[in-house]
Amino acid sequence: MLTTAIWLTIKLALTTTLLLMLVGVPLAWKLANMKSRFRPFIEAFVGLPLVLPPTVLGFYLLIAFSPDNTLGQWWVDLTGSTLAFSFSGLVVASVLYSLPFVVQPLQRAFEQLDYGLLEAASMLGASRLDRFMNVVLPNSLRALLLAACMGFAHTVGEFGVVLMIGGNIPGETQVLSIALYDAVETQQLDQAHAMAAGLLTFALVMLVALYSIDKRQVSGVSSH
Repeated sequence: MLTTAIWLTIKLALTTTLLLMLVGVPLAWKLANMKSRFRPFIEAFVGLPLVLPPTVLGFYLLIAFSPDNTLGQWWVDLTGSTLAFSFSGLVVASVLYSLPFVVQPLQRAFEQLDYGLLEAASMLGASRLDRFMNVVLPNSLRALLLAACMGFAHTVGEFGVVLMIGGNIPGETQVLSIALYDAVETQQLDQAHAMAAGLLTFALVMLVALYSIDKRQVSGVSSH
């Protein structure tokens, strides 16, 4: 059970992080350059999981994933299975729940870019895509790494949303945080100790890495 839960946790965190980077990078860039009066509303929507109880988000996602609603029915028609209580449902929920942990550090880094480099590239004839790929991304590598680490670490530690959307299905949706809860409920305390210690060690290692990356990023910005 423990090995399966570890594998599912890593699989969920890696899949979620990949999708978060694909969605979060262009979204953060758009927000960093947005002048619209609607920007605070979009930022609030993206950052909502930071303050919203995970069970609230999980509850509304559970309703949206129901075959009685458009999204849930569309998924059933497409795949033949329900989105709720499935690994795919966990991925969708995790992307939404971890989105601000990727978008916010990227947006902050993009706002601190030297836009003179972009203007110079534009004068040399570089297209928008060329400027983004060859100027913005190479100058934001630490922020990209920081965002990916935060998305991965936050997904590993999820509990409320995972429990609401995935339930506790061994081999399908039972990730480490749920397996730990299950071990405590069934009085398997030795196994609970092992999982808790592993998650604690992982969290400390990730935090040390994140603070180191963030410190170097701040130092790099200050030196310019």
